[in-house]
Amino acid sequence: MDDIGQAFVAAIGLLLTGDGDLYQIAARSLFVTVTAIAIASAIGLPLGAWLALRRFPGRRSVIATLNALMGLPPVVVGLTLYLLLSRSGPLGALGLLYTPWAMIVAQIVIALPIIASIAHQVLRDLWAEYHDLLIALNATPLQRLRTLLWDGRRALLTAVLAGFGRAVGEVGAVMIVGGNIDQVTRVLTTAIALETSRGQFALALGLGLILLAIALLVNLGVHGLARTERRGRW
Repeated sequence: MDDIGQAFVAAIGLLLTGDGDLYQIAARSLFVTVTAIAIASAIGLPLGAWLALRRFPGRRSVIATLNALMGLPPVVVGLTLYLLLSRSGPLGALGLLYTPWAMIVAQIVIALPIIASIAHQVLRDLWAEYHDLLIALNATPLQRLRTLLWDGRRALLTAVLAGFGRAVGEVGAVMIVGGNIDQVTRVLTTAIALETSRGQFALALGLGLILLAIALLVNLGVHGLARTERRGRW
């Protein structure tokens, strides 16, 4: 217990003194995750809406596959992307391996099924409610899509936050494709794993506190915006 207390006090000291390495790692982690979630949301939300609106052969299989991919093992994602992005792989010419962009791609692959699947479930219920009205108004497919996304925007925040939570805590896939290179691809989760293995518990705990703070602040900020908008409507 004394060791834990000492590590916690040292971690607070690092946070208060503004340790350069610690905040640089935090900034890189935030950049990677926010970029990945922005791209995954731009793809996943319309995809979920499209699956809620459209009927086509094999639709149930697509939805079942999407739901299954919500539990996709991160290490499998990392290994697959490594093989694709390595020099001998089909995408090796892009030179993305061991860069932040490879980590972004890994997080997109992990978060996209979560965002799309939850969005589909939310918008499926909303479409059942709006179906007759939109058909009566002779709305085009694009107008239907926009209406569902806009009216379901607060509920869809749940999908985005679920994807963010999965991505920000990811370590396996980003470690494989990023390499945990100092000042290049080292992010909060990989740095915590490294510093713990080195016995640098103060720095690892400091990084963990920042990771926890980022997750809490993002969730509180999004929920705060949703409540503000709801009050504004009334």
